[in-house]
Amino acid sequence: MPIVVKWLDVRPSERAALMLGFAFHFCVLASYYLVRPLLDALGLEGGADKLQWLFTATFVVMLLMVPLFGALVSRLPATRFVPLIYRLIALSMLVFGVLIANHVAPVTVGRVFFVWISIYNLFIVSIFWSVLVDRFSSEQGRRLFGFVAAGGTLGTFIGPLLAATMATSFGPVALTVAAAVLLEVAVRCYRGLLSRTESQSGSRLLDDRRMGGSLLAGVTLILRSRYLLGLVLFMLLHTSAATLLYFEQGRIVAGSYADVASRTQFFAVVDLIVSALTLIFQLVLTAPLIRLIGVGGALAALPLATIVAFTAMALAPVPATVALAQGLRRAVEFAVVRPAREVLWTVVSREEKYKAKNVIETLVYRGGDAASGWLSAGLTALGAGFGLVALVIVPFAGLWGWLSLWLARQQEQKADSNNGEGRDHEPH
Repeated sequence: MPIVVKWLDVRPSERAALMLGFAFHFCVLASYYLVRPLLDALGLEGGADKLQWLFTATFVVMLLMVPLFGALVSRLPATRFVPLIYRLIALSMLVFGVLIANHVAPVTVGRVFFVWISIYNLFIVSIFWSVLVDRFSSEQGRRLFGFVAAGGTLGTFIGPLLAATMATSFGPVALTVAAAVLLEVAVRCYRGLLSRTESQSGSRLLDDRRMGGSLLAGVTLILRSRYLLGLVLFMLLHTSAATLLYFEQGRIVAGSYADVASRTQFFAVVDLIVSALTLIFQLVLTAPLIRLIGVGGALAALPLATIVAFTAMALAPVPATVALAQGLRRAVEFAVVRPAREVLWTVVSREEKYKAKNVIETLVYRGGDAASGWLSAGLTALGAGFGLVALVIVPFAGLWGWLSLWLARQQEQKADSNNGEGRDHEPH
């Protein structure tokens, strides 16, 4: 730990908050990655050619969920709505575990499970990062978010490791119970972080006051800001590329493995590869790399890694290539791009951090998923191979890279403006 503290330039007043953020992120992502292989396996139960319907259903349900989330954020203080959401999701995990274990309508329950987990994952992660960007300044985010992200990566390593060993031995109930317990521990970490914030700063950024505003305030905030609209476009490009790769991955895996158990094991192995690479990158490379190439360079690493993944899977459509190509791309995303992307949110208002951020990372994300899913299905119906898709993605990757640099410049200008007005805060 002393070596990590020195490497990241962690100040004494930041250490407790940093470790609580690390543990909080670990619990959030470990809970999801415990059930993620089960989600991927059940999603293929109705056939890989039906995935676009699941993505569309996820988007439709998300349309209904966003106003509900907006109502909670507007009417309840964060100290109440954060624990409430996490605990409701934990309860849902237990219910699904019982249904799956008792083989109640396997295809239908599997599809509902796929949709719900796809939604809850985005909400719990978005809420986590909303808390973090409300706690740390832009300068601190550049130094510390890589280490905080490593806590989540450790969770993505432990989660699939447990899933791979427990899936056939103990069944889905054990996975869902463990996921529910981890979400409760995440709530305790959140409260510890809040308590530490009070003792260090003498004030509460997330106090007992509600934020107010309308149910759809997140949408109106986005429409009034070029910066937030740029974040919307970045998210759409990201999710579209990821979904096209996911559909090709589904076709390859469905053609190579016949049963749920073997598919679950394969997806768990892929998650382990991603987690191992990401954890190494985050602990060793993320902070110095962002210092060296800046936020813009870090963001631009994702379109570059995406081109590599598309090319590899087009040239060699076999499970081994899927594991390596997806492993590398997702490792770059989680280790380098995600911490840099969160730095972009440190310079906006608190309402934008909770409301607009949630809209972009849930509704926009799943909207891009749904549209890309139908695009993939349409291209397949027209007989277009994945190689053609890989060629078409190149100009979009160029736009994506330019947008990365533009967002980084806007972030620096806003950070300078906030510092000049005395609004950028020290950690808590």
